[in-house]
Amino acid sequence: MFHLSDTTVSFSHSMDDEYEKFIRRMNPPRVVIDNESCKNATVIQIDSANKYGMLLEVIQVLTDLNLVVTKGYISSDGGWFMDVFNVTDQDGNKIIDEEILDYIEKSLGPESCFASSMRRSIGVKSTMEHTSVELIGSDRPGLLSEVSAVLTDLKCNVVSAEVWTHNTRAAAIIQVSDQDTSAAIVNPEKLALIKKLLYNVLRGSNKSREAKTAVSHLVTHKDRRLHQLMFADREYERPSNEASGESKRPKVSVVNWYDKEYTVITIRCKDRPKLLFDTICTLTDMHYVVFHGSVDSDGAEAYQEYCVRHIDGYPVKSDAERQRVIKCLEAAIERRVCEGLKLELCTTDRVGLLSDVTRIFREYSLTVVRAEVTTRNGKAINTFYVRDTSGYPVEGKIIDSIRQTIGQNVVRVKGHPEDLNRVPQESPTRFLFGGLFKSKSLYNLGLVRSYS
Repeated sequence: MFHLSDTTVSFSHSMDDEYEKFIRRMNPPRVVIDNESCKNATVIQIDSANKYGMLLEVIQVLTDLNLVVTKGYISSDGGWFMDVFNVTDQDGNKIIDEEILDYIEKSLGPESCFASSMRRSIGVKSTMEHTSVELIGSDRPGLLSEVSAVLTDLKCNVVSAEVWTHNTRAAAIIQVSDQDTSAAIVNPEKLALIKKLLYNVLRGSNKSREAKTAVSHLVTHKDRRLHQLMFADREYERPSNEASGESKRPKVSVVNWYDKEYTVITIRCKDRPKLLFDTICTLTDMHYVVFHGSVDSDGAEAYQEYCVRHIDGYPVKSDAERQRVIKCLEAAIERRVCEGLKLELCTTDRVGLLSDVTRIFREYSLTVVRAEVTTRNGKAINTFYVRDTSGYPVEGKIIDSIRQTIGQNVVRVKGHPEDLNRVPQESPTRFLFGGLFKSKSLYNLGLVRSYS
């Protein structure tokens, strides 16, 4: 049946899209990359016609390249957008790689007007190479082990995964492929079974626990989607489980600048990678527009200041809204903070690898507080942040036992500097889990990468 209203909506959306393209063609973005004016950083300036979410797109490009923003100046008033960022690589050096500089220019410059951009189509680009699984539920020791075991039993190979835990909640984006076809899982019955079994794992024995699972063939930006999952779950309202004390928590201030009808947000906290992305992502998803801002993270402490309004054009209207902004920004900053032991594992990828590794952690009473799992050219490169299930740092004897079991020196231990140079003797216990790896030690498989 023909509906005039449906046609009107479609026409309106199409016209809006065409109008945006027209504006960008008439005022194409301009990117200037300067390696001369600043002694310690590469200066990147972006000028463009303004649109909602533009700031996040720019920062997402820089963050995905693992660049560090040491200083930044933001202005997007009057329909025009201008950003200036001082950036370095992870080692604090200027960016001289021509491929990276060319990618920045193409991603943010005039060519971005005509190219299809994943940045502007988060959640709507399809792929048949893998299936994305989204999970959100109550955190508990051994949860990742149980989830990966279910996927292994269902003959799903984990291609990549990102797992965050915060305020008693756990969220994960896991990309899997079918073990038999090495492609996305398209069987509706199998997809339904994956959702059902993972939901049961997340819920556990407590039927009142909130849990959600979803599967799709859409490409998502993992970090942004994890923020969105936890924000929608209202995890920021739960009491913090961090034992670090108030002195180490981020300091967020939200006050109204009545003369200019802005809300001024200031953030002071310990600096870390991707901090700028996390704060701008949260403000964007809360529907706040940054009109002016400055960022300074050149040192141990990061300082950010933003002049914002809600997308409806008004500054923060009430104390309840102010408190919500503070809580959401604090949560966004804390989600990546991990005080646990960091382990990086590298080996040939295979079905069940994640399940086997997390089972070993579970046997040693370790819980995974954050994880990054990737595969490149048939190699699995996995990073885990683990704690003792009691919530305290991992004891030296537990570290020794893991080393003996794995047959490799310690990877990296945060909070245990006295253990960095200790080399344990091989022990018969290193073969305790040998059956999991067809009688081969993790050392022989290259499962753990050593840091000198």
